[in-house]
Amino acid sequence: MAIQSAPLRDQIRAEGRPGAELDVAISPRRRRPPRPRFNALTAFWLLIVAILILPIALFLAVAFSPALLSQGPDWLTLSAFSTALTGHLLLGFVNSLVIGIVTALASAIIGFALAWIVIRTDAPARGIWTGVVFALFLTPSYLIALGWERLLEPNGVLQTLGWDPTAARDVFYGPVGIVVVLTVKGIPFAYLAISNALRGLGHEYEDAVRVHGGGAIASMRVVVALLAPAIWAALAIVFAESVSDFGVASTLANDSHFTVATFELYTAVQAFPVQFPVASAISWVLLIFVVLALLAQSRALKGRSYRVLGGRSRRAIRRRLSAVEKVAVVIGMSLLVVIALGVPTFGAVSASLIDGLGSLAGTHAWTLANYARVITSPDLSAPLWYSMQAATIAASVTTVLAVVCARLLAAGRTNLSSRMLDMVLLAAVALPGIVFAAGYIFAYNLPLTNAMGIHLYGTTTLLVLAYIATALPSTSRLLVGSMSQIQDSMLHSSRVHGSGAIFAWLSIVLPVISRPLLNAWLLTFTATLLELPVSQLLAPPGQQPISVGITATLAKYDFGGGTAMEVLAILTALLVVLVATLIFRLATPRGWRTLGTAK
Repeated sequence: MAIQSAPLRDQIRAEGRPGAELDVAISPRRRRPPRPRFNALTAFWLLIVAILILPIALFLAVAFSPALLSQGPDWLTLSAFSTALTGHLLLGFVNSLVIGIVTALASAIIGFALAWIVIRTDAPARGIWTGVVFALFLTPSYLIALGWERLLEPNGVLQTLGWDPTAARDVFYGPVGIVVVLTVKGIPFAYLAISNALRGLGHEYEDAVRVHGGGAIASMRVVVALLAPAIWAALAIVFAESVSDFGVASTLANDSHFTVATFELYTAVQAFPVQFPVASAISWVLLIFVVLALLAQSRALKGRSYRVLGGRSRRAIRRRLSAVEKVAVVIGMSLLVVIALGVPTFGAVSASLIDGLGSLAGTHAWTLANYARVITSPDLSAPLWYSMQAATIAASVTTVLAVVCARLLAAGRTNLSSRMLDMVLLAAVALPGIVFAAGYIFAYNLPLTNAMGIHLYGTTTLLVLAYIATALPSTSRLLVGSMSQIQDSMLHSSRVHGSGAIFAWLSIVLPVISRPLLNAWLLTFTATLLELPVSQLLAPPGQQPISVGITATLAKYDFGGGTAMEVLAILTALLVVLVATLIFRLATPRGWRTLGTAK
C-alpha cells in the first residue's frame, strides 16, 4: 500500500475510507511533541516558589552546608547544631519547650470550659464571650504584654496612681507572666478547635452513661474521650503557637531576661557578623518541636474511631444553670476578660493619657497631649500610614492569590498541582513567622541573588512579599470551604449562554464568595497592620512599620507616645473593619448580602 501524502491522508481520514488508519500508522512523518507553554498556572507556581519555597529551603539548608551558600568553609557539617544546643541557646529551647507544654494544657482546659459554657449551657451573655474570643484572636501577643508592662513597670501607671506594684512585678516579669500572656493568646485557638467538635456531638452518649448509672463526672469523661481529636488538635496548635511566638519573646521575656528560643533566633540574625547557620539550626529545632507535637497528636489518636455523627444523632440539650451557677459563670468569665483584655487595655489607654510616664520628668498629669503629639509629629505618625499602605497592598494581593490557591485545593487530590500546593501550604503553616523573616533576609541578600539582578533586600517590596507569604497559607485555608461549594456546571452554563470567562466569574463566583472574600481581606489586613516579627527583621532603612515604631518609641522610654501609637493603631484597624463592612452593605447588591443566610 502506497504511503499517502499529508493532504490526501487527511482527505481519506475525513471520508472514512478503509485503511486510512493504517496509512497514518505507517506514515514516516511524526508529530512533534507540544512545546511547553508559559501559562497562568506556571506563573502562579513561579510566584509560590519565589515567596514560599525558595527562601525557606535555602535558609534551612545553610544549617547543614554553609559553604554551599557562601556562609562558611564546610560543605557538610553539624557544627551549627552543636552551637545551638549548648549554653544559653540550649536553655532557651528548654524554656520554650516547658512554656509551650504548660501553655497548651492551660489553654486547652480554659478553651474547653469556655466552649462548654457557650454551647451546652444557658449561661447569660454567651454572645459577649464569643466576641471576646475573636477579639483575643486578632490582638497580637506583644500588645497584651506591653499593656501589662505599662501597669507594673517602675514609674508605670500603678506607681503613678500611688500603688506599689513591686511584688506583682517580681511575679509577673518572668515565666509566670509569659505563661499568662501566651495562655490568653492560646485560648481562641483551643476554643475554636473544641467548640466546632462539641457542636456536632449529640446528647445520646451522655444519656447512655446516665442510663447505666453514671453521674456527671462519668458523662464528662465520655465527652472528653469523644472530643479527643479536637482536644489534641488544640494542644498541638497552642503548643506550636507558643514555642514560635516572637511578640512575648521580644517584650516581656526580653525585659525580664528570660531566655526563649525565638529571641535567640532573632539575636543570631541581628548579630554582627550575622550567624545564619546558627539561626537556621534554631529554626530546625523549632520545627522539630512542632513536628513532635503533631506526632504526639497522631499517636494518641491512632487505632481509635471518633465517628459520632450519624442519622440517629440527637441534638444536644442546653443545661439550665441555677442562679448560683450563673453568678459563678459570670464571675469566672468576667475574670477571664479582665485578665485577657481588660488589664492590657487599661494599661495601654491609661499610659497613653499620662504625661511623662516612665520617667521622673513631666507632670504625670492626665492629658491628650500624647495623642496630639503622635498625630502632629511625622516621626510618630509616619509608621501608621506606612503600615496601612503595606497592609492594604498585602491584604489585596494575598486575597487574590488565596482565591487561586483555594480553587486548586478544591479541585481535589486527583490533581497533581493541588496535591503539591496542599503540601506546601501545610508546611508553611507550621513555620513560625520569624523563620519566614529570617529566610527572606538570607535568600534575598545572597551574592547569587544580587548577581541575578534581584535587588529586593532592604526594600518595601520585600517586606510586602514577606507579609503575603506569611498570610497566604491561612487565608487560602479560610477560602477553601467556600470555593469547594462552587460547581463547575454553573460556570459552564454561563459560558454556554455566551458569557466570557471574566464575566462568568464575576457574575457567578464573585457573588457566592463575596462575604468570605471580605472576611479574608479584613483578617489579613488587621493581622498585617500589627504584625511584629517580619516587620522587625525586614523593615527597610528609613521606614518603620507601626509595630516597629511602637517598640522603638517605647525603647526610648517615651511610654506615653508609644502607647498612644498602640491605641491609634488598634482604633485604625477597627475603623477599617467598620468602614469596609459598611461599604459592603451599602454598595453590593442585596443578593450578595443575603446569599447563604437563613430567613
